[in-house]
Amino acid sequence: MTTLYRSLRVLTPAMSETKPSVRGFHGKTSASTDLLETVGRVFLTGRARAHDYMVHVGIGWAPARVPGFRWSAVTANVTDELVQWLVLDGYGFHQAYFHPDRYVRGQYRERRFPWPAGGPGWYVDRAIDQGIGRALWFVAGTDPAVAADLIDGFAPDRRADLYSGAGLAATYAGGVERHELELLWARAGEHRPLVAQAAAFAATARVRAGLAVPHNELATRVFCGMSVAEASEVSVRTRPSGPVGGDVPAYEVWRQRIADEFRASGRA
Repeated sequence: MTTLYRSLRVLTPAMSETKPSVRGFHGKTSASTDLLETVGRVFLTGRARAHDYMVHVGIGWAPARVPGFRWSAVTANVTDELVQWLVLDGYGFHQAYFHPDRYVRGQYRERRFPWPAGGPGWYVDRAIDQGIGRALWFVAGTDPAVAADLIDGFAPDRRADLYSGAGLAATYAGGVERHELELLWARAGEHRPLVAQAAAFAATARVRAGLAVPHNELATRVFCGMSVAEASEVSVRTRPSGPVGGDVPAYEVWRQRIADEFRASGRA
């Protein structure tokens, strides 16, 4: 994975391309804009071994920047069937972040995506939408009302994954006060279980990297009703340890297990 990660660095955009002002994203406050620029800069400069989830997300930028016939080459070393879907999440994030008029405002959806070869193909759109939802948080400039308005403009069957992505970004990247997180939570409505699930995923990534910070704690308190450490524990405990069988990917089984825990607790 390290060799693949280094080789993909040549495909990353210039630092200036990630700036919200360059991308034309909604500007809430100068502080939130500075935060988003910092997040983009840190993502591009790399996180290494402790950030293996984010490395998979980063690999998803490659299919967006190379010809289709090269996709199999740049994803050849992605062998973890559980988290391989993060590659598609990363692809969706890239497309919505760098092409918001088409993927966010135009709500464009891929007509054919040839990876992963083993399928199941029906989940490809779902995974890509989770990434688009994460990018929406940036496009909206961390403004929960703007983000929710954008999501609610999509077809109903896409909103759960979009809200999940936005919830993950809000938890991981921050940029908001408690009342703003509560607004996103309220607007998510029936999709709250997957917002809580996404927050637990974000908590796990932060805990694994040893980088849990106050805004992560605030978000998990609002979305999950628990601390970062407790939310991470839910994610770790429910992670599939082997094949799950059936046509539903283990990754989605994992997401639903987490969401079901929050449903059962009455939190979502």
